[in-house]
Amino acid sequence: MMTVVTHVRLKTGCEPDWDAAMRERLSAAQERPGWIGGQLLIPLDGHNKRTVIGTWASRADWEAWHEDSTFAETRARMDGLQEGRSEMVWYEVVTEGRA
Repeated sequence: MMTVVTHVRLKTGCEPDWDAAMRERLSAAQERPGWIGGQLLIPLDGHNKRTVIGTWASRADWEAWHEDSTFAETRARMDGLQEGRSEMVWYEVVTEGRA
């Protein structure tokens, strides 16, 4: 199992549109093979910052998701709402705990 953590800075005023596109993307990802779960986070110290956490069975599943039409459509909408490049880090999940 792999988790990818992505940090993004948004253009001021674009937050609602970016969040809506990300919600659509996360909803569509639920139908993809290998999808385990995800979160969209807003840090308390920056309302124009976002952290996206996605967990997949494999990185190959995540890469296949990038070929999906919903992913491509939301990416086109979201790219113009971001400031600079996003920062992405991959993690291998060693253990997981949930209620």
